[in-house]
Amino acid sequence: MDTAPPQDRAETTLSYRDAVEADVEVLVALIESAYRGDSSRAGWTTEADILEGQRTDPEGVLEVITTPGSRLMTVERDGEVVACCQLEHRGEAAYFGMFAVRPGLQGAGLGRRIIAEAERSVRETWGVTQMHMTVITAREDLISWYERRGYRRTGRTTPFPYGDERFGIPQRDDLAFEVLVKDLV
Repeated sequence: MDTAPPQDRAETTLSYRDAVEADVEVLVALIESAYRGDSSRAGWTTEADILEGQRTDPEGVLEVITTPGSRLMTVERDGEVVACCQLEHRGEAAYFGMFAVRPGLQGAGLGRRIIAEAERSVRETWGVTQMHMTVITAREDLISWYERRGYRRTGRTTPFPYGDERFGIPQRDDLAFEVLVKDLV
């Protein structure tokens, strides 16, 4: 168990790499722990009150890893996977998704460092000028966190895929995704 104060944990050295097929099991467990079930309640990014069931599955993670123009950036500290995020090249923009930080490490500044590295990486690698993401509109706390990182709400929404349990089992009937955008220039 990490007993260092949050400010000390945030200053630790992180390493970044693209996920490989051998990482799938660890990454699925990380993503599930950050969003679903009781383990997710140790952090602040939990969706356990609005969605039950799975957040992702091995096939979904493998697809992100193996699809051309897509990466699953894996973040390690002391040789252990502590976070990840999906980066997908979409023309002049990159898509940011599947962002997960180990629940016990949330709130220590890691997320801020990781998203900054993701933005730097897509600017440098793909030459994109914007980062896009979708966030469940009911997650006002999460949207506010992204707004503090320079993302803006667009008002463009897409419906939640009700009936497709690959994305979870909704516990309310008003879920939708909103597109957030940040200029990277």
